[in-house]
Amino acid sequence: MKILVTGGAGFIGSHACERLLRLGHTVVALDNFDPYYSPARKRANLAAALQNPNFKLVEGCFGDAGLVRGLLKSEGFEHVLHLGGQAGVRPSLTDPLKYERINVAGFIVLMEALRECGPRRIVVGSTSSIYGNVTPVPFREDAPCLMPVSPYAATKRAAEIFAGTYCALHGFQANVMRFFTVYGPRQRPDMAIAPFSRKVLQGETITLFGDGTTSRDYTYVDDIVDGLVAALERFPEPFGIYNLGGEHPVTLNELIATLEDVIGKKASIQRAPMQSGDVERTFADTSKARAAFGYVPKVPLREGIRRTVEWVRANPQF
Repeated sequence: MKILVTGGAGFIGSHACERLLRLGHTVVALDNFDPYYSPARKRANLAAALQNPNFKLVEGCFGDAGLVRGLLKSEGFEHVLHLGGQAGVRPSLTDPLKYERINVAGFIVLMEALRECGPRRIVVGSTSSIYGNVTPVPFREDAPCLMPVSPYAATKRAAEIFAGTYCALHGFQANVMRFFTVYGPRQRPDMAIAPFSRKVLQGETITLFGDGTTSRDYTYVDDIVDGLVAALERFPEPFGIYNLGGEHPVTLNELIATLEDVIGKKASIQRAPMQSGDVERTFADTSKARAAFGYVPKVPLREGIRRTVEWVRANPQF
């Protein structure tokens, strides 16, 4: 297949590009290298992909209508993997309009370009944050998700709804994949496991928000990419939403204990109050993805942390 990957230089996007290339697909990554975190770090994410003759990097935004239309016309893609967007829960509290402009309006620009130029098969990356704090656990895809607790989550939910609208109106096929707390090598610096690992290794203090009883369904990046590749290969329904998670929620206290054990060093911890926008827990029911794509998370937390710590040690510049 020839696949357009938006956000291809990011954490998940770069891993997806490498996997698709290994499988023999042709990949074009579209990324605007937004300074939310270091553009140099994102360029480093693509070092391996750029050595592959079946890979091309295009610098720009998926919300740039002219750029996207031109790219679609010239490349003749068969599928789109949409992983681009403005990430981050806490920054969205102070600039919600930026998140709406990129994650919602920008997504509509992309879908309009696809409506005009094709293709009409798209896999959309979404987030478990949309479940908020009122959805019963484990989270199922048929939950109404009417009370996200951050603008970031609200914009991702809105994009899901627009994907469904384009399927209903214009004959698109869309698989929406809700990611549950993804971690691993190249993890963004505003997330937990890789930055925590670096601080423990360097003897720096980790700030933990809340009393440590909040829990997350941590999911190793390779398991997420397994689900994305399967979703690109199969569209079991015109519009479907699927959870991709690890199926084993872990409290923050348990996470730190595992991290300390893997590294062999105690963490220096500073406690702070819970922050607005953070959900209390995530827990994926992945039975729908299992039935549709054969999705099964394979990497247990301890092994995933070991691999992440190994990458952190090998990349002190990040």
